[in-house]
Amino acid sequence: MVKFCPLFSSSKGNSIYIGTENGGILIDAGRSCKQIETALKNIDVAPDSIQAVFVTHEHTDHVSGLRVFANKYKPRVYATNGTLCALDDSGILTEKYDAFCMDGHSLSVGDFSVNMFKTSHDAAESCGYTIEAKDGSRLAVATDLGIMTDTVLDAICGCDTVLLESNHDVRTLENNPQYPYSLKRRILGERGHLSNEACAETAEYLIKNGTKHLFLGHLSEQNNLPHLAYAVTASALETAGAKAQEDFTLRVAKPVWDEGAMAL
Repeated sequence: MVKFCPLFSSSKGNSIYIGTENGGILIDAGRSCKQIETALKNIDVAPDSIQAVFVTHEHTDHVSGLRVFANKYKPRVYATNGTLCALDDSGILTEKYDAFCMDGHSLSVGDFSVNMFKTSHDAAESCGYTIEAKDGSRLAVATDLGIMTDTVLDAICGCDTVLLESNHDVRTLENNPQYPYSLKRRILGERGHLSNEACAETAEYLIKNGTKHLFLGHLSEQNNLPHLAYAVTASALETAGAKAQEDFTLRVAKPVWDEGAMAL
């Protein structure tokens, strides 16, 4: 049985565990090594059972624990060429662990086959991942999306389980006095982050095309609330005629400021 567990998912840190009894992988390592170790142990996973870390992009909330964790446990690290160059420039890559380029081909790690898809975000070469398990189940992690492109939608459509970005409430962001105009423009732009409404629209399409389990992730601490993100997507799905617990399950991946991993 495949365990899909967002260890951390928010604007303050991201790391997703996917595994079986034979070992697992992480998507990103955006909290400290100690925090990742604790989160893994809380779901009865030994940190040294992590076979690989797949990095979506080089921003701190996705890689802050990568260097120490990889140095200590020696998982293979995979990312796009642009991300690897950015990680190298920032001193995160070291000779103590092996890092490899994701070139668009399927990659086998343990019980999983992993593919990348390019995303629209203000990073060197950001991506998301789809994961196919030996039991036939398909999973996807798609966050840090300025817009929902056809490339992303084609990649994640039909996946049984999807963690999808629901970063901000547009009105809250626009009226946030702590955010300068330039930052608001970045977040709302085509290389920024996906809003609750855009997430809900995508969720409706995914449920109609076979997705059964949705996690809402990468929530902004300043510009969103877990119950608000949930309500927007749940309402859209119910309006479309989908029934909760029958046609789909919907959960908010608990953000860093509300600690506690959620497993499927």
